Amino acid sequence: MTDQQERRHDRRVKVSVPVEIHVDGASSPIRGATSDLSVSGCYIETLYPFPVGTALDLKLQLETTLPVDAAVVTCDPQVGNGIQFGRMLPEDRKALNTFVEAALSQQGASSTAK
Repeated sequence: MTDQQERRHDRRVKVSVPVEIHVDGASSPIRGATSDLSVSGCYIETLYPFPVGTALDLKLQLETTLPVDAAVVTCDPQVGNGIQFGRMLPEDRKALNTFVEAALSQQGASSTAK
């Protein structure tokens, strides 16, 4: 197990979820997608990552749009950002948890079917 895996509190699933990124001072949102997702964070691939500590307002596009206060916790130049989720409504966190659990179950089922 790597150091990065040991720091994580929640299991991540490899899934591409559309996301809108809103940053203070920007006139329009940046659109992208997650490369992995958990109930406490995600990784967003981008050629122009944000510096560690940048506060973000995200809108995750699951079955509904989930607004999330978040912060950049890792910055990999020309690769992307590790994002930690902050404030989120309890019902949105529950929806995210349901989505992640379903995706983990589906990935587990597809890997055993191979």
